[in-house]
Amino acid sequence: MDKNQVLQQIEQLKLVSIVRLDDPADMDPTVDALLEGGVKVIEVTMTIPGLLNHVPDLVKRVGSEMVFGIGSVLNKEMAKQAADAGASFIVSPIMKKEIIDSAHKSGCAVSVGAYTPTEIQTAWELGSDVVKVFPADTLGPGYIKGVRAPMPHLKLLPTGGVSVDNVGQWLGAGSFALGVGSALVDMKAVRERRFDIIRDKAKKLVEAVEKYKRG
Repeated sequence: MDKNQVLQQIEQLKLVSIVRLDDPADMDPTVDALLEGGVKVIEVTMTIPGLLNHVPDLVKRVGSEMVFGIGSVLNKEMAKQAADAGASFIVSPIMKKEIIDSAHKSGCAVSVGAYTPTEIQTAWELGSDVVKVFPADTLGPGYIKGVRAPMPHLKLLPTGGVSVDNVGQWLGAGSFALGVGSALVDMKAVRERRFDIIRDKAKKLVEAVEKYKRG
């Protein structure tokens, strides 16, 4: 899948599940639960201990069923490592041109982080395929709508503050897609090995997106 196909999939599916875990042993059952719930775009983060040792096997096992990304990338070296491990897209909470350039050199789509309208436009001009608006929980859907009113060319990925109850508001504001963390990957459920809870949360969120698409 090339970069443009990755972006098309993300735009169509609308949900990027952010998997941030304490123990890499929890990655496989968490990803499986998300897939069972219908989530097909998954971003595992570099904050997971020893992540890169586990990614190749994970991609080999379920890569044909999902769009797989790596997040919390902070520099060009990490971006290259993420691409080499098998990521189709790379996400950063910060804005650095070196991350964008490294991702594109590896053939990956990339989304770097920004907060203010000036930062968002700068990230776009630097080549970020989608701009991660972060932390979006402090801003709300109205901010996305406000930013895109004078700059409708922007593709924005708000991350933080997304839930089943407000999916329609975020998408209605013009979001390209939504980054969803704890609303899907409930750490209490992970620690208790209740991956069925994660699966059920995923189903509800996917259903909310489909309901929005149907109008």
